Amino acid sequence: MTMPRRWLSILLPAILLLVSASTPCHGQPQPNIVFLLIDDMGWGDFSCFGNREAKTPNIDRMAAEGLRFSQFYVNAPICSPSRCAFVTGQYPQRWRINSYLDNRAENLRRGNAQWLDLKAPTLARTLKEAGYATGHFGKWHLGGQRDVDDAPAITAYGYDASLTNFEGMGPKLLPLTLKPGDKEPKKIWADAERLGGPVTWMNRTEITTGYADAALKFIDQAAAKRQPFYVDLWPDDVHSPYFPPLEKWSPEKHQIYLAVLEEMDRQLGRLFERVRADAALRDNTVFVICSDNGPEPGAGSAGPFRGKKSQLFEGGIRSSLVVWAPGLMDKAKVGTLDGSSVFAAIDLAPSLAHLAGAASPSGLDGADLSSTLLGRASASHPGAICWRRPPERKVWLPALPDPQPDLAVRVGNWKLLCEYDGSKPLLYDLSKDLGETNNLAAQETAVTESLIAAVLAWQRSMPADNGPTLGANATQGGAKKKKK
Repeated sequence: MTMPRRWLSILLPAILLLVSASTPCHGQPQPNIVFLLIDDMGWGDFSCFGNREAKTPNIDRMAAEGLRFSQFYVNAPICSPSRCAFVTGQYPQRWRINSYLDNRAENLRRGNAQWLDLKAPTLARTLKEAGYATGHFGKWHLGGQRDVDDAPAITAYGYDASLTNFEGMGPKLLPLTLKPGDKEPKKIWADAERLGGPVTWMNRTEITTGYADAALKFIDQAAAKRQPFYVDLWPDDVHSPYFPPLEKWSPEKHQIYLAVLEEMDRQLGRLFERVRADAALRDNTVFVICSDNGPEPGAGSAGPFRGKKSQLFEGGIRSSLVVWAPGLMDKAKVGTLDGSSVFAAIDLAPSLAHLAGAASPSGLDGADLSSTLLGRASASHPGAICWRRPPERKVWLPALPDPQPDLAVRVGNWKLLCEYDGSKPLLYDLSKDLGETNNLAAQETAVTESLIAAVLAWQRSMPADNGPTLGANATQGGAKKKKK
């Protein structure tokens, strides 16, 4: 039966809208996406971002065939809230993920949720609904750790498959450790076996290979079905405790860290080459490679920036970012550095959803900057980007004994840090002062007042944590020690 013309004229716009919603803007089939999130790695740790003490040739090649971004931010200087922002496209404070998830009592003390609420939007769920195979391999740390053994499984957040460590619910890959002089490997975090199985034990020195192998198997299965895939690969070997190959062991923390970093890069090479060598995947796959926060003091490098993990100075929240998508990128930008686009982890979920032709949920804090990721534009996050310190980290003894600012905000080239009430403002012009050494708050009073108002309005819009109480206790305790 032939459809009447008047019905065709009514239905055609709806059909075209449906097609456009499921087809990426560049006209290609839905791209495959691999998100590599490295734990506790500093901005300056990749050799393509200036590291002269260690070599990361596999990551460097991805950068040479893709794009580097030097003004990319995570949304928290510590792991769980940072990961929450990547997963949801929202500020982690909205879901009361304020610091790393610990045991039940400590989570309550900090004002943390026990796990990420299943009502939260997730990129995996968005892409799964758009036809993707979705897998998570590596650290999770958004629920299911220590004595929190009733958290949702990782697969409840939109993943078809998962393999994690001791900080997530589901199948496990747990580390065996070996130091010089040890006669046999030791098990650490063995009680995590109750958080899901099956459990495989593997030398921590090689554990990135275990996660990469699981990701490769998942990719092969999806590719055989010609199904687009979204894969999280979140290695944790550059998070302490560090276990490099025995022949590279050193008594010096920084040297051990560099050895682990190089070994991680080596173990990732096979995954990169699997995609690069497959014509069906190479031209339609996007790799996103970054860290979850700044480096642990004494380990990695924050490059030219002030601050480390847990701090709101640049070194704690700015991450190197490599995006590899040679078949989708502006060819003139391949191998270059974008030093002007300012954006954050919350922007990745809506950007990757757009590339996949998927409709993001409403209410995200991030913006679609997919054109920036592909070198087709140099747009930045619209408006302010705001941060709040982990509630228990006013000080972090013994590494960071000085009281830290509570809040931070960036707008344009201006960065401001202050206390919860807006006092003690620190204002920096990042276009001239990457190291945050020259406080301009007294000279630039109008800018200072504007940014204080912006960050305090943001702070009021977020659920409260216990940072004020814990911070007051920490500073009072420090004052008493000094008097003694």
